[in-house]
Amino acid sequence: MTRDARNAIEVSGLGIRFRRSKRQRSSILSMFASSNRRTPKDQFWALRDVSFDVRPGEAIGVVGRNGQGKSTLLKLVASVLIPDEGNVQVNGGVAPLIEITGGFANDLTVKENVRLAGGLHGMTKAEVASRYDEIIDFAELHKFQNTPFRHLSSGMKVRLAFAVVSRLDEPIILVDEVLAVGDKGFREKCYARIDEMLAEGRTLFFVSHNEKDLQRFCTRGLYIRDHRLVMDGPIAEVLEQYNADMNPAE
Repeated sequence: MTRDARNAIEVSGLGIRFRRSKRQRSSILSMFASSNRRTPKDQFWALRDVSFDVRPGEAIGVVGRNGQGKSTLLKLVASVLIPDEGNVQVNGGVAPLIEITGGFANDLTVKENVRLAGGLHGMTKAEVASRYDEIIDFAELHKFQNTPFRHLSSGMKVRLAFAVVSRLDEPIILVDEVLAVGDKGFREKCYARIDEMLAEGRTLFFVSHNEKDLQRFCTRGLYIRDHRLVMDGPIAEVLEQYNADMNPAE
């Protein structure tokens, strides 16, 4: 595919496969397996032959049953995973709200983790310092700034992680079910923050099983079924087809 700088994301013939078992291969066997187009019996394609483009400022919702490759697709876009086939071209920085508590150090305090996570995501020391108070305000962790991360509840950890990542200036936002975590008050704050980022013209790539959230934020949908992209269109039409597949008429 020829790169088009006008696109935020370009995906062409994308495919990735995983092992079903933990059995290890020798390096020689692994080399032959990777060069053989036939998939060994202990491997399966998590995604195959997926192609689409995303324009800057678009809000894309990704739908499909569990285990079809939706989260895997986001990780490929975020460069967390490397594809076995095809290409992903991302024209701009990415704010990944996926597995967002990863990268935090259990033995470091909340304050230390904000500095660490901000740096890992590309913030300068000055940017972390200037945004520190609003990060702590959003996460509602004023009394826990000197508490080790390991002693926070799971909800507190998610609040802190979302607060850090959502303060990045990157033009592309990847969100994977993070809004399903936390209490109602926290989710409303997340909704408001995502609304703000969309109003700034950022691009949203959003995986969720919550149709209300998808309809609230997204105008376009991608439907992943049997590990392939089977529909790309207006979010309402994609959700209608998805629901029809999930609840076929008897």
